[in-house]
Amino acid sequence: MVHESSLFSGTPSELIGRQIAGYRIEREIGRGGMAVVYRARDLRLERTVAVKLLAPELARNDTFRLRFTHESRAAAAIDHPHIVPIYEAGETDGVLYIAMRYVEGSDLRHVLDRRGPLTPSTALRIAAQVGSALDAAHEHGLVHRDVKPGNILVARGTDSDHPEHAYLTDFGLTKKSLSLTGFTTVGQFVGTLDYVAPEQISGRPVDARCDVYGFACVVHECLAGHPPFRRDDDMALLWAHQYDQPPALTESRPELPPSVDAVFAKALAKSPEDRHDSCLAFVAALRAAVTGAAVMGEAAPGHPPTEVVAKAAGERPEPPPRWAEPVFRSPGPAR
Repeated sequence: MVHESSLFSGTPSELIGRQIAGYRIEREIGRGGMAVVYRARDLRLERTVAVKLLAPELARNDTFRLRFTHESRAAAAIDHPHIVPIYEAGETDGVLYIAMRYVEGSDLRHVLDRRGPLTPSTALRIAAQVGSALDAAHEHGLVHRDVKPGNILVARGTDSDHPEHAYLTDFGLTKKSLSLTGFTTVGQFVGTLDYVAPEQISGRPVDARCDVYGFACVVHECLAGHPPFRRDDDMALLWAHQYDQPPALTESRPELPPSVDAVFAKALAKSPEDRHDSCLAFVAALRAAVTGAAVMGEAAPGHPPTEVVAKAAGERPEPPPRWAEPVFRSPGPAR
C-alpha cells in the first residue's frame, strides 16, 4: 500500500521502485501543489509512461473525485497529435492517478526560463500546434481553464521544417463546459494567476473563449519574455486582469509591427464576446500581423488551417487537388 504521507512529504525517493496500479515508479519528473508526476514503467505493456499522483485530500472530496473521473474519460477520448494521450485514470489506495504518454523533452516554462523570448517564427509554430489542440478540446466540450507554459510540453520535432513538437497536457483537471457545470463550487476557479481570464476571477460561466484569453497570455510571454500583466501581489494581478488594459507587446518587442498590438488587444478583451472565436483564429490573425500578409479565412475549430494567409498580398493560395475539392470551401471568385 502507498502511504498518503509519502506523496507530498518532500521525500519522493520513498516511492522509487514501488508499484502503483500496475506501474513501477522510476523517478520524479515534476511537482506542484496538487500533484506529483513520475516517470514509470507500465508492467503490463512494457512501456515507459508518465504517472501523475494527485494530493490525497482531493480523493477525499467526493465532488472532485466524480469530476476527475468524468473529465479524465472525456480527455482520453480526444485523439489529437498535440494532446498528450491519457492511457488510464483511476484511484488506488486512496490516491487518484493518471497514466499518460511519457514525452521526452521539457515544458515551455523551462524553455522560456532557459532561452528567454522566442523568435516570432518559433512562437508561431508552437502557438499553431497548441491552438489546434485547444480547439479540438473545445469541440469535445472541454474547456482547459489552466493554459500555461507548464502545461505545454515541447519535444524534438521530426525535421528542420518542424523542429519542435508541442503537446498540451493536464486535461485531467479541466472543466467540462456543458454537463459538468454543477461539479464546480460557486466562486472557485481553476487557473494560474498570470494567465487567468476575467470571467474566471469573477466566477462567471466560462467557455472556450476563456482558453483564448489564457492562450494569448502564454503567446504574449513567448514573444515578450513575460505575461501581459505584472504586479507586486496577487490581488493587484487579479484586478489587472479584470480592469486594466494590457500593455502593447511592441513595448517589449519594438521590431514587431504595431498591428500585433491590436491582435493581442482583441484576444485579451475583458468581455469574452469581444475575443477571437477560436484559438486558431487568434494564431491566424497574429501570423498575418507579423508577416504583413492578409488573412484568407479561419480554420475549422480543432483543425490546423490549410492556408491561413496568402503567400503575398493579393496573391491567392494554391487550390486543393480536384479529388479533394468537395471537402474544401470555395474561396470565391477572384477579384
